Amino acid sequence: MEDVPEYPIAPPARLRRRISLPLLVLYGTGVTVGAGIYVLIGAVAGHAQMYSSWAFALAAAVMAFTAASYAELATRYPVSAGEAAYVRAAFGSQVLSTAVGSLRIVTGIVSAAAVTVGSAGYVRQLIEMPMPLIAFAIVIALGAVAAWGILESVLLAGFLTLIEAGGLVWIIVSAVQSDVSFGSALFTPPPLDAKVLSGITFASLLAFFAFVGFEDLANVVEEAKDPQRDVPRAMALTLLITSVLYILIAAISVSAVSPSVLAASPAPLSLVFGYVAKISPTTFSAIAIVSTLNTILAQITMTARVAYGMAQQGDLPRWVGDVHSRTGTPLVATGLVMLAVATLALTLPLELLAESTSVITLLIFAFVNLALLRVRSRQTRSDTAIVHVPLWIPSLGLVTCILMIGSALIPR
Repeated sequence: MEDVPEYPIAPPARLRRRISLPLLVLYGTGVTVGAGIYVLIGAVAGHAQMYSSWAFALAAAVMAFTAASYAELATRYPVSAGEAAYVRAAFGSQVLSTAVGSLRIVTGIVSAAAVTVGSAGYVRQLIEMPMPLIAFAIVIALGAVAAWGILESVLLAGFLTLIEAGGLVWIIVSAVQSDVSFGSALFTPPPLDAKVLSGITFASLLAFFAFVGFEDLANVVEEAKDPQRDVPRAMALTLLITSVLYILIAAISVSAVSPSVLAASPAPLSLVFGYVAKISPTTFSAIAIVSTLNTILAQITMTARVAYGMAQQGDLPRWVGDVHSRTGTPLVATGLVMLAVATLALTLPLELLAESTSVITLLIFAFVNLALLRVRSRQTRSDTAIVHVPLWIPSLGLVTCILMIGSALIPR
């Protein structure tokens, strides 16, 4: 098989390079924090109990391997449709590249639809309107922002990120100032008990979903001002920031509210906020709405870029990748993504959408780690990659993804 060029069928950049490192970090943090911790802390607490922070720490450790693989591949192939480009470079197969790129598009659409359903539920607590109408309005409004321009989308996402991260920091500061003692939940290691360890392991599978989102940075590299320097840094900072926030919030939550109560609540962090801040949970519900909207915007933006990149590589019809001369955004791809998100949000339940997102994402991560192993086996360190990770990192990334897929598919 002939060597694949370092930039596989990379088109001349037509997207506008307007995103700096701070905006990349805000974008990555926003889509990662998103709805995950706001919704999943209850489910994680139900399984890991007082050791919920350890479940998040385990998920972060597993995610770090794949994040490192993404960081190297993003410097080798700084193009949209990152995962599809990585697989194509590694295996020289358009069929496999199209399959992985299509899975990435499906993941973005399904994830956005899942969060749209959750967001509509939060909004309905404040505004009495039919759920389908709220969901449709959310998709249209955020899709319009995504079509407007990448800088506008990322600026709005960055603003929303400050609000959603601010909500988590508010909880942490309030807990420190209150009489809530969360040191035990944070530092006490779990006992060597099969039942406890099993609960933590399964909870880490749920916590994994809360870390999904950093990889979206790989699909906006063509719009980053200095992608080979800034994207790997943004990925590392995103994972670090979210890990610290998640671990602290998990320890505070199970210390402030009984894990069984958290597990039974549709808005678990609102309960925690009300306890530590002594303020009406309605205030925090508004922050939760902002968080879900941020995730939807980021997923629509990212998925449209994947479709654009695949069209430029010839994996999708060329017209899908058409970029509007005035907005500098792929309008056709954005419109198709909006339509798909709205359709799923109006027809499928939240739980099915969330479960599907996790399994498909793990499968994509496995391909990404395998792609890096394949590329490194065929190339030397004299290549153009700026980031080089030890080969044991993608190896462990591949193994952990496969194990998590297997665990996720075991009936419970």
